[in-house]
Amino acid sequence: MSKSRWFFLLAAGGLLLGLLLLFALSKATPYEETLEHGPAPEVRSNPYLAAERFLIDQGRAVDHAQGLGGLAKSKSNQQVLLLLGERSNMTPGQTERLLRWVDQGGHLVFVAERIWDENSGSSGDLLLDALNLQQHEAGENLDDSHTADAAANAEKRPALTRLYLENEDAPAYLAFDTNYHLYDAGGSAHAWANSASATHMLQLRRGNGLITALTDSWIWRNDAIAQYDHAWLLWYLTQDRDVTLIYRTEHDDLLQRLLRYFPEALAALLLILLATLWHVAQRQGPLMEPTERNRRQLREHLRGSADFLYRRAGQRQLLINLQNDIRRQTQRRHPGFETLGHVEQCQVLEAISRTSSGAVSQAMQPPSNKPVSATEFTRQVAHLQSLRNSL
Repeated sequence: MSKSRWFFLLAAGGLLLGLLLLFALSKATPYEETLEHGPAPEVRSNPYLAAERFLIDQGRAVDHAQGLGGLAKSKSNQQVLLLLGERSNMTPGQTERLLRWVDQGGHLVFVAERIWDENSGSSGDLLLDALNLQQHEAGENLDDSHTADAAANAEKRPALTRLYLENEDAPAYLAFDTNYHLYDAGGSAHAWANSASATHMLQLRRGNGLITALTDSWIWRNDAIAQYDHAWLLWYLTQDRDVTLIYRTEHDDLLQRLLRYFPEALAALLLILLATLWHVAQRQGPLMEPTERNRRQLREHLRGSADFLYRRAGQRQLLINLQNDIRRQTQRRHPGFETLGHVEQCQVLEAISRTSSGAVSQAMQPPSNKPVSATEFTRQVAHLQSLRNSL
């Protein structure tokens, strides 16, 4: 085939391929698709990340405190401390230092954790008990007047919590959990926010500072802060002050961190430990030092075999084996010996071995089932060996 024909075929193939590509492009329709990969790792690790970013955008300086160990020790009294983490490990000393910090001008915002126990007269929440505040389940342990007012206005008032401010025409709406109610048992609160049948925020002054108690802080989590007036309330409580946030009071111990970051190494260490235990468990009895080869003589083998038979078979079986050996030796010299009775066998042995009848009867009597002393056993074996040697 000539070169011109090859060139023509290649050009035709290229043209056909180009036409096919143009046709495919004319039929293709562009579209956009959004793939949801879930929240970023920093969002999963910090449920209040959106609240932090909001405060930073408002010009606040946001800091984090790690745990309750150094709580309020180095915090300025011109700060707002958002104590949103779990406080079950909070000590009375930490509570006293924190309230002393508030007396000096700090603003504490915290979440009530425990339900008031009428039997014990306390809730177990050190902050609530120190401030004479009580948390109840909504509809329980409320004043009769408050319950009657809530029932009369339940249809008129929404399920959202309303916060009324002075010189403001409209209230702020907040989606607190309406299953809980805060009760000011000491009557020291000067501001509060109510839903249809419960109070969800109480604010009271203490010394030169301010304390705000909430039934929950879910309104400031990443998935809820943009709803209603949640972000506004955070701005209102922290205005003109820097913010310190504590949302996690417990940290992973060493074992939890090893399980999280080095599971393969722990698995390998566990396998090594199991293999070591298996190897050690193969031992049966005490270890014995290996003897030198030049000491392994026939006498030692015989002594070892005898010790083994003595431990395994016992005294009675060894004596029976010696008596059977004597009977086999006598059978070769006196055919029909095995058919005789015990008395006749003793008489034949006495005649062949030229041994007294008493010695033969004592040697050939059936051994006792009970073990005897080493001296008695040695004596019986000696009698049997003497009788066998005399055949």
